Amino acid sequence: MSLALTRSIALVGLAGHLVEVEVDVAPGLPSLVLVGLPDAALSEARDRVRAAVVNSGAEWPRRRVTVNLSPASLPKHGSGFDLALAVAVLAAHGAVPPARTAELVLLGELGLDGRVRPVRGVLPSVMAAVAGGHGRVVVPSANAAEAALVPEARVLAVDRLADLLAVLRGERAAPLAAPADPALWSRQAESAEPDRPPDLQDVVGQPAGRQALEIAAAGGHHLLLHGAPGAGKTMLAERLPGLLPPLTRSQSLEVTAVHSVAGLLPHDRPVVTRPPLRAPHHTSSAAAVVGGGSGLARPGAASLAHHGVLFLDEAPEFASGVLDALRQPLESGELVLDRSRGGVRYPARFQLVLAANPCPCGQSSATGTACRCTPMQRLRYLGRLSGPLLDRLDLVVRVEQPTRADLLDPGRAETTAVVAARVAAARERAAARWAGSGWGCNARVPGPALRGGPWRLPAADLAPLNRALGAGAITARGVDRVLRVAWTLADLADRDRPRLPEVAQALALRTGAGLPGLAA
Repeated sequence: MSLALTRSIALVGLAGHLVEVEVDVAPGLPSLVLVGLPDAALSEARDRVRAAVVNSGAEWPRRRVTVNLSPASLPKHGSGFDLALAVAVLAAHGAVPPARTAELVLLGELGLDGRVRPVRGVLPSVMAAVAGGHGRVVVPSANAAEAALVPEARVLAVDRLADLLAVLRGERAAPLAAPADPALWSRQAESAEPDRPPDLQDVVGQPAGRQALEIAAAGGHHLLLHGAPGAGKTMLAERLPGLLPPLTRSQSLEVTAVHSVAGLLPHDRPVVTRPPLRAPHHTSSAAAVVGGGSGLARPGAASLAHHGVLFLDEAPEFASGVLDALRQPLESGELVLDRSRGGVRYPARFQLVLAANPCPCGQSSATGTACRCTPMQRLRYLGRLSGPLLDRLDLVVRVEQPTRADLLDPGRAETTAVVAARVAAARERAAARWAGSGWGCNARVPGPALRGGPWRLPAADLAPLNRALGAGAITARGVDRVLRVAWTLADLADRDRPRLPEVAQALALRTGAGLPGLAA
């Protein structure tokens, strides 16, 4: 038989598309023609696959070989088609039974010696294969644990092309990968990842910062910390992921898929079970933060922080275009990136934490050193944080320098575990209240649901908010964010709904203790 078929997966962002790898071996001069919109890496597969087949002990057909990647209109990229291409060519040549290859989905890059090397995006690829009705998947051994996260998949893990050919010929039993342990998503005290977040107990003093961190974790709110250098802004931000609940199974698979596509998933830790923290440097480009690149856009730090924390230290030093590019995902929870070879969607539902100094020199009266900046320099410095971006923040907190008493006699501060327990209880109350709505936490509740219907607060409790709105100290978007924070404060206090004190406190946290430029 001179015609054979296998399947592989083409990824466009996180969306996987089944690709039929059709091979026809016909009389003619020895050659290999590859059609179906391959990119440069896939076009180079001609020489890689031929060398891998020969060095695996199989015979390469000395005839005209035509490979079609269908659908032909879908762009294909990367080296993950190597394994499917090699098996299809050998099946068309009669080296392996074509009937055994027709229902397989094969992923993997081939080395010249026949080794099967790991590739990116295995988890979303296997999910797409199963969704398309093809649960028999062949992957590199290094990607086996990642592929096994999809419970409906039958995963065959191989190290070398020769091993796969022996299985297809019936000379060896298929080494199926063991399914993922369901306990991965039920562990509360310990995580599958060895790197634990730093403990909140290490932070000296900072009662206002600690409270803001707890509120942000309990409600999923965005946060700005501003204060002098060395006050503890970075330490506080780095401890926020430790206060967040472990990821659910669906959240874990979403986050793992993004990291897999980006090539950042360690082979010894095939699943992400804790909320991630991404902290790009202030010199990072827009492509590095929100995603981009030539051809099809790659995920950036915002998507890699999905269901976790995106921390921008020295926020005013970031390019204004980078900061303002975050405005859209802060509202929608996803990024839509259009490039020359097509558009992609990446999830980006993260908690944003910004840290900023009070001025360019960073000095204040608390440090004992006089500030050298003029009032105009201070306004210009903080003015780099645009009004529309600041209007999307929920909490703005000033972090003061720790006192001598805090440093010399710090006492016993609360640990991450103690605060995380209160956060978990508050989140459970919010989840029970919004059950069936799909909102999950207070930060995702739409404004109309809080301003009307059964969750509308009495006019007496909304008096501070009405005064601030009438004075122009807060925008309509700010009203919704104050109400969300007020509900979080009520959840932390174990109350059925916010009262006047919670609304007043939420408003004070929102207006930022006089931070210039916050009020719109």
